[in-house]
Amino acid sequence: MIHGYVKTAAFSPKIRVADPKYNAQVMIELAKEAAAQKACVMVFPELCITGYTCGDLFWQELLLKEAADQLVTIAKQTAQIDAILFVGLPLEYMEKLYNVAAVLHKGQILGLVPKTFLPNYAEFYEARYFTKGMEKTVPVTLPGGMTVPMGTNQIFVCDSMPQLRIAAELCEDVWAPNPPSIRHALAGADLIVNLSASNEGTGKDIYRRSLITGQSARLVCGYIYASASDGESTQDVVYSGHSMIAENGTLLAQAERFKNEIIFAEIDMQKLVSERRRMSTFEQSGEEHYTVTNFSLPMMQTELTRRIDPAPFVPGNKKDRDKRCEEILAIQAMGLKKRLEHTGCKSAVVGISGGLDSTLALLVTVRAFDLLHLPHAQISAVTMPGFGTTDRTYENALHLIQCLEADFQEISIREAVRLHFQDIGHDMSVHDITYENSQARERTQILMDLANKTNGMVIGTGDMSELALGWATYNGDHMSMYGVNASVPKTLVRHLVHYYADTCQDQRLTDILLDILDTPVSPELLPPEEGKISQKTEDIVGPYELHDFFLYYILRFGFSPNKVYRLAKAAFAGLYTDEIILKWLKVFYRRFFSQQFKRSCLPDGPKVGTVSVSPRGDLRMPSDASSRIWLEELDTL
Repeated sequence: MIHGYVKTAAFSPKIRVADPKYNAQVMIELAKEAAAQKACVMVFPELCITGYTCGDLFWQELLLKEAADQLVTIAKQTAQIDAILFVGLPLEYMEKLYNVAAVLHKGQILGLVPKTFLPNYAEFYEARYFTKGMEKTVPVTLPGGMTVPMGTNQIFVCDSMPQLRIAAELCEDVWAPNPPSIRHALAGADLIVNLSASNEGTGKDIYRRSLITGQSARLVCGYIYASASDGESTQDVVYSGHSMIAENGTLLAQAERFKNEIIFAEIDMQKLVSERRRMSTFEQSGEEHYTVTNFSLPMMQTELTRRIDPAPFVPGNKKDRDKRCEEILAIQAMGLKKRLEHTGCKSAVVGISGGLDSTLALLVTVRAFDLLHLPHAQISAVTMPGFGTTDRTYENALHLIQCLEADFQEISIREAVRLHFQDIGHDMSVHDITYENSQARERTQILMDLANKTNGMVIGTGDMSELALGWATYNGDHMSMYGVNASVPKTLVRHLVHYYADTCQDQRLTDILLDILDTPVSPELLPPEEGKISQKTEDIVGPYELHDFFLYYILRFGFSPNKVYRLAKAAFAGLYTDEIILKWLKVFYRRFFSQQFKRSCLPDGPKVGTVSVSPRGDLRMPSDASSRIWLEELDTL
């Protein structure tokens, strides 16, 4: 449970219809098995103690009595388990039957949650037996004299982890137009459990999966759905045990149908709280109408079995990745198209280095010009060789411009920078930050002045990863008139260029783009060594795949350094040592805080994903905020 991870389990046991004693023992053994796997929230199917398909046997007093007795037995025999359990049974109250979820913890029955919506159509006849559940809790006396609250409006809160606030609904409740889980979530529940008995039908699993993932996304919650299995009667229908665990729209685990599986998943409660915290439209209300019951669980380090994606900005599936790339290129091009239309600019100026970022900026500019039905010749693609330019990047820049039929211009900055060094008294042999930044600012000056000559617009090339690290020369490559790459992380830039190479249907352009992709990332501001790039960005600031990972979890969810470090170790196990990850994590935090002043005055640019560093978009951060508490936590790792 440290870092907010709660290990959960959903069961689809093979039961016997109308045999509560047998079913109870099956459930007890399964609970112990899940406890050995450190699961601390366990959910069984609807009416699991008796079976969902008892039919008119629900009216048999003997069945109801044994079901209640076996509920007490389950509670007692799971008393040593550090978990909260949800089990289903029929329960009589005031001469009416209710389909309830019983909540068990450490030998106690904390509450009974009755079903709200009783299906009585097609193959379902629940209204024949059961009564709709009441919202306000009422006291119910169980065998042995235990009095327990029963009502739909109940939330169970973990003392040791206040983010774990659980509420329950049953099967049809989530299929209804106004599920109880909506008011549960608005009253503060972060985890919804659903005890279900959903029979199979052709294609029903697809709808069921979309329903559960969609509900978890809409409510920004964890959702555990435990469904009845083939132990149920097959007199008229079949049950498959299609259990699922979801987190804010993401399916974490899913049972293979017809297999009676236990599924496990760790739900990140901190992530859910972070998401709700930033959503001004998630307005909590109605908590005063709820009965809150507390329970305790031991704080422990939950072992992560869920996959931590080392590239959170990049879909792992090629089909999804290609779709994402096409969407992003369209967003970038449409953003630039609108800006050109609004300003009346008929030309654009792009500095082309032969590197990834400027390549992507030129490709986007070409797309925007195609949308405006403007000739590519009105794009001024400018190469500006300096002291660090290599033949490889120069040739790639030249061939790229020619292939895209843009207007090629070459303006060497060497003499202008030498004269500038003389003016400011800088020694050419001193390759310091002045030596580097003077070149970057000279290039920006050239681009701006060329844009003035043609009534054009300078298109920015810098990406979001560089901006997060402050890896840009202030008022140099940091500045443009529209930054098309401003919210594209470096790891995604590569895939966008590769996607273009794969889909452009021009073999010459494909070959050029593939060679650019194979070129080390470098600002090329220091003289080459034996004709090759001597200055590799990732040797200086660290691997971009690490920094993009840090950036995602720090900005998207506000995770602490400790948790980001833990996730990075899991994601990059075998690729980077723990010491290397920690080293670059410290670099990220130091640079991110110290370089905010560069992000506070960024040019406009389109947001393309869930993270942005724009001062007008997602990031409202003071330029002089202290980084002390984050760095102090890093020092303890």
